[in-house]
Amino acid sequence: MGRLTRRRLLGTAAAAATTSYLAPLFGTNGSLVIDDALELLAKTGPEYHGGLANHGPMAAEALVALGRPGAVVPWVERYRRRLEGRPSGTRPIAADAWREALGARDRVGDWIPFFRRRVEDGPWRDVVREWVPRLTPGIVAAAFHGVIRTAHAVRSLEAAETAMRRSELAEGLAYWAANFATFPESRVRAPEGRLASRALGGVPVVPPDLRILEGNITDRLGPLQRFEPFATVADAVDTSGEAFRFLSDLTETFAGVFLATVPPGSLITFVHALTGPSALRLLLPHLDVPAKSEALRRAWQGAAALYSALGGVPPAPHAAGPSPRPDDLIDRAIATADEHAIKFTEACLREHAVNPRPVYLLAARRAVERLS
Repeated sequence: MGRLTRRRLLGTAAAAATTSYLAPLFGTNGSLVIDDALELLAKTGPEYHGGLANHGPMAAEALVALGRPGAVVPWVERYRRRLEGRPSGTRPIAADAWREALGARDRVGDWIPFFRRRVEDGPWRDVVREWVPRLTPGIVAAAFHGVIRTAHAVRSLEAAETAMRRSELAEGLAYWAANFATFPESRVRAPEGRLASRALGGVPVVPPDLRILEGNITDRLGPLQRFEPFATVADAVDTSGEAFRFLSDLTETFAGVFLATVPPGSLITFVHALTGPSALRLLLPHLDVPAKSEALRRAWQGAAALYSALGGVPPAPHAAGPSPRPDDLIDRAIATADEHAIKFTEACLREHAVNPRPVYLLAARRAVERLS
């Protein structure tokens, strides 16, 4: 696909919202470099160093989407040195008993062949259509990394269907299923038409004395299992309207949260509060209307969970001035060699392309500055 001009991109944004938004925005020029990257990463597991997510496939695909395929293999060669091997399975997951294995982190080695069989036996789009709604209630799994990895795999498959890319889709779904996690809920009636930007101010914040300040992001979300005021947050928004409008408001809101927060220890947390929900932009075209609504509801709940447990700083007006240029942001993200800088920059530019608000560019600039 050739490079899209801004006029052409904005002119087709409305159509993209109702049909497909899965082709890389900035073009790959027909490159198959993502398959080279996936082959280099084929023997690596989904985590390393005791629970850190393997970002290799995600960042590699993001580089392709940013129009920098030449940066992919050198980056992957460096990054994979830190990774560990794929975990072995313990016992197969039966087709009629998969629910009992949800959230079993020690069974990710069983989930991988489970999903590989499915993407090999039928069209991968059917697998996405069937399994994303099943996994949506646990969208916050591993700090959104399950849905993010799945979404990057889907976009690469939309560009070209290959065995390596189908396998990567299986890996993403397996990681999501093995880390499946939900929050206690008390269902209430959602206020009609309310978007995330209006609902954020009502999100209850975990008191400082109840917060967990050590461990990974999943560990730090632990207090929400016992924090009763959070139980109604999922229904603080109305996701029954136009899906892409809701999603743009959600990501714009959390780009603002990212700019306002980022104290020590929170930068990576609030990277995921944007990249997680933004991943749905790549998946929504495969879902029916009820599944879209529930996916957005859960994405809001997950981002709000990060805000409640670890943030609590609302967005503030950002300083006026010229916005950074996308090409400069891409160059700076690649120069950091940091997986989060690359993925966050790509997600911000993806969101900015359909909702051209300066906050996305400013958030990306802040990320590359802090992660340099």
